[in-house]
Amino acid sequence: MSFPPLKEHMTLHGVRPDKRFGQHFLMDGNITDKITQLSGKLSGVHVIEVGPGPGGLTRSLLKSEAATIHAIEKDSRLLPLLAELAASDKRLQILEADALSFSIPDAIPTPRAIIANLPYNVGTAMLIKWLKEIADDAGSYQSLTLMFQKEVVDRIGASPGSKHYGRLSVLSQWLCDVQPLFDLPPKAFTPPPKVDSSVVRLIPRKARAKCDINVLERVTGAAFGQRRKMLRSSLKSLHPEPGIWLKQCGIEPTLRAESLSLINFIDLAASLKA
Repeated sequence: MSFPPLKEHMTLHGVRPDKRFGQHFLMDGNITDKITQLSGKLSGVHVIEVGPGPGGLTRSLLKSEAATIHAIEKDSRLLPLLAELAASDKRLQILEADALSFSIPDAIPTPRAIIANLPYNVGTAMLIKWLKEIADDAGSYQSLTLMFQKEVVDRIGASPGSKHYGRLSVLSQWLCDVQPLFDLPPKAFTPPPKVDSSVVRLIPRKARAKCDINVLERVTGAAFGQRRKMLRSSLKSLHPEPGIWLKQCGIEPTLRAESLSLINFIDLAASLKA
């Protein structure tokens, strides 16, 4: 079954981006095809797309060898348009839900891969949710290929010493291999956002240092929440004797959060839990 061009399809259904949902629709099929191709081998994989919008990326995913495609959309205005795509291919299932509260592992079988152009206003919160699922089970996802505003991808892949290095860097790199893919200018979207965008692929690590992600969140939240302070000051809320605690972990108390390695943060979280 063939479909009209994406813009025309949107016009037929009276669909326009809604600021309430942080919508910036990706209209270029060449770009959505590229995202799909860079997502890795999808044969036999159950793909989850969050925020499909009018279905630009969905159309590209339907050209892949994915076993099934589950499009999670909370904007009811878009459901009739997406239903037309689903009618053409039984692999596509439309789920009306809020992805922040929807449990993918409970609803969709493995192997799973998330491929999505995420709404900017909830993208980071969604990533943290999925990272926690990976922390519980490294096999939760085969991969996550995600588009965020570029600044978020810079934070995900940042190294110690970088101005972008922070909580998101530590959590992401502890659990996944991070592969930044390519950047996109505002003009690639309708309407154009005020920032550049970037696509990143995260592949869950099979082996990683043991740690409680909730404790690691507390440690990185305290350390980077006051990133210009020395750690002996920024970590006061977590330990009655932060200087002694830091030295026990082999860390100089006068350092700042941006100087610590991933392993440093893992050691701090592990010792705090103990």
